Amino acid sequence: MPPLSRRRFLEGLIATGVASLLPAWCKTASAKPVEILSGTEFTLTIAETPVNFTGVTRTATTVNGSIPAPTLHWREGDTVTLTVINQLQETTSIHWHGLILPYDMDGAPGISFNGIAPGASFTYRFKVQQSGTYWYHSHSGMQEQTGLYGAIVIAPAQETLQAERDYIIQLSDWTDENPLAVFAKLKKQSDYYNFNQPTALDFIRDVANQGLKAAFEQRKMWNEMRMSRTDLADISAYTYTYLLNGTPASGNWTGLFKAGERVRLRFINSAAQTFFDVRIPGLKMTVVHADGQAVEPVTVDEFRIGLAETFDVIVTPGHDAYTIFAQAMDRSGYTCGTLATRAGLKADIPATDKPEPLTMMDMMGAMDGNVPVHHAKTEYGASVDMRVDTPRTNLDDPGIGLRDNGRRVLAYADLHSVGGIITDLRTPERDIELHLTGNMERYSWSIDGVEFSESTPIHFRYGERLRVVFVNDTMMTHPMHLHGLWSDLENAEGQVQVRKHVVVVQPAQRVSFRVTADAKGYWPWHCHLFYHMHGGMFRVVVVA
Repeated sequence: MPPLSRRRFLEGLIATGVASLLPAWCKTASAKPVEILSGTEFTLTIAETPVNFTGVTRTATTVNGSIPAPTLHWREGDTVTLTVINQLQETTSIHWHGLILPYDMDGAPGISFNGIAPGASFTYRFKVQQSGTYWYHSHSGMQEQTGLYGAIVIAPAQETLQAERDYIIQLSDWTDENPLAVFAKLKKQSDYYNFNQPTALDFIRDVANQGLKAAFEQRKMWNEMRMSRTDLADISAYTYTYLLNGTPASGNWTGLFKAGERVRLRFINSAAQTFFDVRIPGLKMTVVHADGQAVEPVTVDEFRIGLAETFDVIVTPGHDAYTIFAQAMDRSGYTCGTLATRAGLKADIPATDKPEPLTMMDMMGAMDGNVPVHHAKTEYGASVDMRVDTPRTNLDDPGIGLRDNGRRVLAYADLHSVGGIITDLRTPERDIELHLTGNMERYSWSIDGVEFSESTPIHFRYGERLRVVFVNDTMMTHPMHLHGLWSDLENAEGQVQVRKHVVVVQPAQRVSFRVTADAKGYWPWHCHLFYHMHGGMFRVVVVA
């Protein structure tokens, strides 16, 4: 077990109700409150700002002096102008995540523009063609990990969803370490931050449950495959502090309500490397939007939100206080906030769930009872150490750690766009199959075994309707984001069910979606796990 970190100590204080004894630095960390900006013209200044989330002052990358960056309120149909001023000593950028716009306004340095040089400025200008909850972040260097992210709320031309309260819930992760040092550690030892490793005690428990021979054979099999059943996340709370609206759990971000009001919560996962499992104990959540798009309402107790995804939920609280609880997928830590009828109220904070190890289904795909009928194998090439022969296609799986936990958990199979996908009913003209690949010993990530530095562009023909198939050959869950184009997710029968801008692909899973190549230009396509993207899981799509 790792030594008790300052973060975990503080979490313990919060859980035991003595947060009032905490020092001032853990109650507020940002240099200034997050601004809420509305209209059509904006000035955003990127600079370095000292922050303190852990008791140690570090330097963050901020917009207008805050983490998160200002929340931008737009209206569908308006043309917005955003002047971004760079006061850093390095090139910067802003990518408008999930927005449909001209490629030269997308904000990806080296692909859609040159970036914003130190001391320079750049003006983005585009028409807002959609509504819903989105976000923006840097696509330069390590700046997204060091704080450059903010929320976007786009009001529809005609609002049909009514709520008395409306709150952004922006989740993220912070490290006091230099992100380049974090990346270097992962390259040298991919499980450096993983303290959920199997122990001798675990083996004794397996022997008691399965018998000595079965327990030994299971360990032998995993070792021969060079895989770890506990490889749930690359980075843990050993170095991460998890934030809700730029505030650690100790800060107790609070959203006020009156009993019986409908409250809209706009969840955004702006983390660099963390999947969050979200619930509000004692309160049902009705999911009404996914990735900014209206979906048929589905009521759940819990949902997993992948990197860069957004979910809007409606809740109707009746008691004085509720805890918004977001635990990391590896269960190493959490962040939380409060919904309350008045400031200062708190509710009980649940204990983090026990981490669940990966199963053979997660690692090998299709199963026949308890016996894998297809297997992982080593493939040629230094960038690939695993291949799944026959992946699973189930969208009703909420993911490891959420299966059969006694709560109603959201799965992709529950998501259906309101009215269906009617903008393009054509049958796809062709299929493109891409394998998500990696080598954990080298901490290299790739697509079809090719890292970005060695890759060539993927070509879409302008105006075509095509089907994309992702096959995840790795043990990690990958949130894949295609800039500039919508991804219309299909079920296992090939029926389109929901429109998204991020598609989460679980281990040993096959996921397909349709794309209409209706935007000319050069578009990044990458895993939104920050260190996977930097490790090579990145391509460029050319639409021409």
